[in-house]
Amino acid sequence: MNSEQYVQTPAKEKTAEPLMDPRLFPKANREAKDSVFRNLFSDKKYLLMLYRTLHPEDEECTEEDLTCVTLEQILVRDIHNDLGFLARDRLLVMMEAQSTWTVNIIVRVLLYIAHTYQEYFRETSQSLFSSKPVYMPEPEMYVLYTGNRVLDKECITLADEFFGGKQIALEVRVKVLTGGEDGDILSQYVAFTRVMNEQVREHGQTMFAAEETIRICREQNILKEYLESRQKEVTDIMFTLFDQEEVLKDYIASERREAAEEMYADGIPISSIARYFKTNEETVRRWLRFVLR
Repeated sequence: MNSEQYVQTPAKEKTAEPLMDPRLFPKANREAKDSVFRNLFSDKKYLLMLYRTLHPEDEECTEEDLTCVTLEQILVRDIHNDLGFLARDRLLVMMEAQSTWTVNIIVRVLLYIAHTYQEYFRETSQSLFSSKPVYMPEPEMYVLYTGNRVLDKECITLADEFFGGKQIALEVRVKVLTGGEDGDILSQYVAFTRVMNEQVREHGQTMFAAEETIRICREQNILKEYLESRQKEVTDIMFTLFDQEEVLKDYIASERREAAEEMYADGIPISSIARYFKTNEETVRRWLRFVLR
């Protein structure tokens, strides 16, 4: 069998296809920072702080004027987002927090807001088949980026990122945030993620890293009141998701080893297996250690 043929022939690529298909992964790939994000803004007190950061001109808005419409995950493949809320039933705000940059966030937000509007029409008993236009709160879409990459865009659009700027029938605009004004709730959340990243680099995804993150943030007045009132809850959230991420890593490693063993049994050279998985030959030999004995 030609070793190069394995890499190029679609039928053979099925051996490792499950490794690249996130639908087949265990439900464990949402980051701890995102879950803390959801937990933080599920509290109306902090949600109001967020709204006032986005709209400082609206000084009259109260906690009672805000309604959370975040999509909750019930089944593994259910659609769910980080944060959605209504302000006075006039404004629909969708926000996603991500530490790894991808313009695919535009498509995800499109799906989230379509689903949210569908739920809104159902709850307000509005029919899309009525002769009158339905009432729609004005949408605002944001992505809060907490990673290290320097972004030069304040807004990303579906047309620009996916259709070369061409005018298309459907447009989505997502405002890019990397923090807020000094000391506001967005800047504090971003600071929290940076402290956590530092502690994970030093101590790994451990309970100690979670506890140190909370201790340091409290000392530096970062989300201090929130972390003091929910310390055990936040620690449990972080550690549980650390553990889930390790389960996911173990799963992927196991699947790769099994796929490599099948390829090797089919006569594929180690060099070709390494190229297929974009790794080095020594790593492949470690995967095959029981086969090569």
